[in-house]
Amino acid sequence: MKLSDLAVFGGTPRFREPLHVGRPHQVNRDALFRRLNTMFDRQWLTNDGPYVEEFERSLAQRLEVAHCLVTCNATAGLEILLKACALTGEIIVPSFTFAATAHAVQWSGLTPVFCDIDRRTHNIDPRDVEKQVTQRTSAILATHLWGRACDVEALEAIAGRHDLYLFFDSAQAFGCSHHGRPIGGFGDAEAFSFHATKPVTTFEGGAVTTDDHDLADKVALMRSFGFADYDEVVSVGTNAKMSEVGAAMGLTSLEAFAAVVNVNCRHLAQYTRDLQGLPGVTLIEFEAKETPNYQFVVAEIDAESTGITRDLLQRVLWAEQVLARRYFYPGCHRMSPYVRPDGQPVRTLPVTDDLASKVLCLPTGTALGSDDVAGVCEIVRYAVEHGHDITARAGRHG
Repeated sequence: MKLSDLAVFGGTPRFREPLHVGRPHQVNRDALFRRLNTMFDRQWLTNDGPYVEEFERSLAQRLEVAHCLVTCNATAGLEILLKACALTGEIIVPSFTFAATAHAVQWSGLTPVFCDIDRRTHNIDPRDVEKQVTQRTSAILATHLWGRACDVEALEAIAGRHDLYLFFDSAQAFGCSHHGRPIGGFGDAEAFSFHATKPVTTFEGGAVTTDDHDLADKVALMRSFGFADYDEVVSVGTNAKMSEVGAAMGLTSLEAFAAVVNVNCRHLAQYTRDLQGLPGVTLIEFEAKETPNYQFVVAEIDAESTGITRDLLQRVLWAEQVLARRYFYPGCHRMSPYVRPDGQPVRTLPVTDDLASKVLCLPTGTALGSDDVAGVCEIVRYAVEHGHDITARAGRHG
């Protein structure tokens, strides 16, 4: 391969069709259509139908929690959870997370206070959490990033010392574990996502899990307009229900979950082998004693070692139809809704800023084959081994 062979410099793209970080996984369509036919026969399309109840029971059993309440999406689930606890003031959240984590706080009339992360785990740093606690703090909302659990025990200790609620955004952590226990029953409550590209999908959906019976009752009321019965409204609520169609898809997708995880695991193992020893490229690892879902292949790109920045490497990959993503750039604390009037962040988060400039998520999932992964690795390896030359040429050509 020569520099001129790269699509970014006019060559032919390596792939004819785009390779995405995540695409919807295939399910057993016959099983799904059987469920849909039954749904139509029942003439029950929404409002806590049989599939919703079955899906909730299945999830609660798998996650080993007392209550699972499915919602139309994960963001709505978070917002209802915050409302159900009648929170005020400030909530401490990581900046290195999907924007919806912070948006749910702001949308609920609360103030997100952004916290830095642990450099090794990419999760919220309990030491910085403690520094941000004030009299206005009412809760901690932490994200289990990449499906790797937060330091749950340290966060529980902080929440206990300061009498704070503790919630977890577990959108990426379905099927994952912490100390051998399924993620889902930690803190006061957790929120999951069943978005279209998740290992378990309801097309679009989410869930709130908790062992708190009173909290579960409040969430159940609030997701359905506050109705306790046909003609009895006992609280203010919204419409965040999951439809029967979504739950039918969820049950069918749940049946395929193990196969999806196996594919993701194989892809990560191949990426690890093919990129082994490549200077400046580090793939995050999972603890052998835990159960991951391998939803993401996450690389850190060190420009000093590679001679090519993460952003230029992404540009090279995109030109080849490899749609690698800069998760979670630039960090919520630098997004327009949360900066000061002068455009600067409210506080400096050095670890978040550093990691946000290095993380690149590579394609995985059931839509990819081993040849696709090999092709992506070949491009990455060539780009890194010729990083200085690509950087110089890209500079000359703008």
